[in-house]
Amino acid sequence: MMLRGKTAVVTGGGRGIGRAVVEALSGAGARVMTCGRGERPADLPAAIGWVRADMALPEDVERLRAATEADFGPATILVNNAGVQVEKTVTASTDADWALVIGANCRGVFNTCRAFIPGMAGGGAIVNIGSISGNQADPEMALYNASKAFVHGLTRSVAVDHGPAVRCNAISPGWIMTAMADAAFDLARDPAAAQADALARHPAGRFGRPEDIAGAVLWLVSPAAGFVTGQCITVDGGLTAASPLQPGLF
Repeated sequence: MMLRGKTAVVTGGGRGIGRAVVEALSGAGARVMTCGRGERPADLPAAIGWVRADMALPEDVERLRAATEADFGPATILVNNAGVQVEKTVTASTDADWALVIGANCRGVFNTCRAFIPGMAGGGAIVNIGSISGNQADPEMALYNASKAFVHGLTRSVAVDHGPAVRCNAISPGWIMTAMADAAFDLARDPAAAQADALARHPAGRFGRPEDIAGAVLWLVSPAAGFVTGQCITVDGGLTAASPLQPGLF
């Protein structure tokens, strides 16, 4: 119960990675508020607070902050998990695609950091969920790749500008088995072959699970990571440690 007495906010905590983070923080003793653009999930434990909100809208973020303070007190832990993905090249992307991806993945992280950092004057920890796609471009994912690179850059700026009161780090997940990953495999010409190829490139011998990212978040917001800030930590089962296999080479 190393987070007993702490208040945490997790954006996009209704499912997938966000839900695993919510459960990990709550299990460590934190009071947790989360949010999403839809209705409260029916299976979300009663102890977890929920606000229906779009992080791209400053007024919704302010409503989330006010609800958190009213129910649980000022947040000293913020996990920016909410995000979306559009599978298109630059030339295929529309203004609507730009507004959706940049609004959720960039402006949303900016909005929440701006809203919650002032309440962390006594000490706080922020974890932004980036992606390995922010370091190396996935094909036909132009806006998503760019948005995650922004998250990594903003993470370093927050750490530099708001330390020592606030520690800010990012996690760059690899292939984590969520609905978003399933959708990406479904776009392949041969989804089964694409999945088999991706799995073969993981030294860990498996794809990631949401709980793998939640464990990294839990460490980063804990006293054990008290000297860690401004870092983008990759959690990908070794995927980016090895060169991709080349067809016909072996």
